[in-house]
Amino acid sequence: MSAFEYMRINREDSVTILTIDHPPANALSQKVMEELEKSVLEFEADSTAKVLMITGAGNFAFVAGADIRELIKIDSASKAEELALRGQEILSKIENLSKPVMAVINAVCLGGGNELAMACHLRIASDRARFGQPEINLGIIPGFGGTQRLARICGPSKAFELNVTGDLIPASEALRIGLVNRVVRDEELMKEALGLAKKIASKGPKAVSLILDAIRKGIQMPLDQGLAYEAKLFGKVCETRDMREGLMAFIEKRQPQFTGQ
Repeated sequence: MSAFEYMRINREDSVTILTIDHPPANALSQKVMEELEKSVLEFEADSTAKVLMITGAGNFAFVAGADIRELIKIDSASKAEELALRGQEILSKIENLSKPVMAVINAVCLGGGNELAMACHLRIASDRARFGQPEINLGIIPGFGGTQRLARICGPSKAFELNVTGDLIPASEALRIGLVNRVVRDEELMKEALGLAKKIASKGPKAVSLILDAIRKGIQMPLDQGLAYEAKLFGKVCETRDMREGLMAFIEKRQPQFTGQ
């Protein structure tokens, strides 16, 4: 594992915990984004790591947005577009990983932070977390997917409202609109998130990966094509050793020992 300036990496069994540590707000500077990309790709390449948790250091922010000091230096449309495309590229790599990524949202989750969280496959939040796309208050729009992923997760009307008002919403509202999967008491956040991560890590890695693939690609297709793609992946998983192990463990009334084969 590489050494990072702004990322802290820990392991709990087969769960990797990545903590963004860029005080005071864990802002997504270009350097932070580069380290995020590298650390995520190292997780993907590690065959012993099955689930990735991403959280923020400190009590103030998961990630409070992009680095304003870098944004204010942009002096052309082409440079701004290049920055946005690079950020989108990195977040899309997270979204397209073959293993699950969970955002563990410990505090404010704004702008680029919300865009990062939405690129993850699961989002679990502290009850004191707040969410928003406040770029409109700076005279700009989101650039790392805030209009696109938010519309797909919460619907276009709610995405429009949050993007054009810049309003912050509490964790309870984020749960109601489907932006997060779970909200837990702040003091229980890491325990609950780690428990969920370990539960997922105990499942057959191949099946988990194929479920990610089926959902991610299937929702881009008409229903009949999505169903056909699911059937294709079902056939693929039924050729694995893990499938035989899972069925035999059920028959023998024991816990399966999945190997990812």
